[in-house]
Amino acid sequence: MKIAVSSYSFSQYLRDGRLTQLTCVEKAKELGFDAIEFTDLTPPEGVGEEEYARQIREKCEKVGLPVSNYTISADLLNHADGGKAEVERLKKKVDVAAILGTNCMRHDAAWGFLGEENKRNGRGFRNVVGQLADCCREVTEYAKERGIRTMVENHGQFAQEPDLVELLINTVNHPNFGWLCDMGNFLCADVNPVEAVGKAAPYAFYVHAKDFIIKSGNEPDPGRGFFQTRAANYLRGTIVGHGAVAVKQCLKILKNAGYDGFIGLEFEGIEDCMLGLSIGLENIRRYLSEIEA
Repeated sequence: MKIAVSSYSFSQYLRDGRLTQLTCVEKAKELGFDAIEFTDLTPPEGVGEEEYARQIREKCEKVGLPVSNYTISADLLNHADGGKAEVERLKKKVDVAAILGTNCMRHDAAWGFLGEENKRNGRGFRNVVGQLADCCREVTEYAKERGIRTMVENHGQFAQEPDLVELLINTVNHPNFGWLCDMGNFLCADVNPVEAVGKAAPYAFYVHAKDFIIKSGNEPDPGRGFFQTRAANYLRGTIVGHGAVAVKQCLKILKNAGYDGFIGLEFEGIEDCMLGLSIGLENIRRYLSEIEA
């Protein structure tokens, strides 16, 4: 397994202008990563998305750092047209992924029902999985023609539990469609990451290594940097290896299931991101060497 880094992990430096998505490429190479994943491209003013993708690909080729995945926000649920326009938008994102030179693209399925009336209607994921699957299938069929596999992530609480993601993948029922398994995100829905990764591993097209500090909802609010899970526990992103996620055991589960793709380090802690990425990379490398020994 090789180790990639998500451009999202540089968010601290991207927000204050110390880096751009283009200069992230050089920084990722400098830190020692094998590849870089991009999240929703944000071109500078006056530059189109496709042109920016070409610039990023040229930079990646120049420094010898492939693009491992393209990650896109999406909502296939809250549209009067049943998600048709969103599907067409995602097809254009597939074209951007092709320009970047990656063979993987992750898009969200849904974030839940939006609007107070929809929130009160009592419908859940299983009520709409057919609609979501039809949309995902159309996107992945388009992507397959361009040599790109698509996937959803356990992400956004509405589609976070492993049983629901597995249901969606099996309802889509297409060999080009799989799972971006984020080992940390399961905690957002109060699910044990080790058990969840065991369920996700056979479907995994890509993996995020992410860690969280967790505190019980019975404890006082820890303050800034923490957010609440569905069950009102407290989470804070942290350096991989410093939190509650059994990252090494998750990697072992994936290896035993035959996964040999990228492990994408995704850091969203309050520590300096360069420190967080450096230590996280060291830890993942050590874990992999220990389980592959």
